[in-house]
Amino acid sequence: MNGAGIFGAIFARDVRLAWSQGGTGTMALSFFLIAVTLFPFGVGPEPQTLARIAAGVIWVVALLACLLSLDRLYQADYEDGSLDDLALSPLGLTGVAAAKILAHWVATILPLVALSPVLGMLMNLDGDAYGMLLLSLLIGTPALSLIGSVGAALTVSVRRGGVLMSLLVLPLYVPTLIFGVGAIDAAAGMTDALPHLAFLGAVTLVALVIGPVASAAALRLSLE
Repeated sequence: MNGAGIFGAIFARDVRLAWSQGGTGTMALSFFLIAVTLFPFGVGPEPQTLARIAAGVIWVVALLACLLSLDRLYQADYEDGSLDDLALSPLGLTGVAAAKILAHWVATILPLVALSPVLGMLMNLDGDAYGMLLLSLLIGTPALSLIGSVGAALTVSVRRGGVLMSLLVLPLYVPTLIFGVGAIDAAAGMTDALPHLAFLGAVTLVALVIGPVASAAALRLSLE
């Protein structure tokens, strides 16, 4: 099988596994829905209060849902030895990492993006900000998968490495969070959101260049 065929097979398998019983896609979507729904009960039902925190809550919970689903990104393949075989395939570890990152975003993060307008209504998000909510998540969330992949690769050989991965990845998520929330707040306040989107896109582009390569390097170290 050539490199493109292996890429497609890895992508299809990971998407299917994410939505199998107890898969990361189901878990992340359930966490996203439940966590955001709890906020009106915790802070009170006042519309003004909810509208003020809506953008931050949705972005933070989406970030945490992504982090929750990264723990098994490479772990299963590492434990059963298939990662060694994939490393020797024509695709190479960089291609393997790219296929897994794409599958993670499509299967786990994209459903969160699709659900976000419904939760925006629950959080009384300003009507002018719904489009910006979707746009900022579409532009910014790929960076979450790309950056998170590096953390998952670095801790793949560490027992119970989820906590260590969180410590490594969370500080790197801060720029994406700031610019994502800033774009929504700018749209809600009827000001120019373009600078926030530009910086958000820049973070994603940098992560796109570095993420698969850095993940492959980390996996190579773990396999040695």
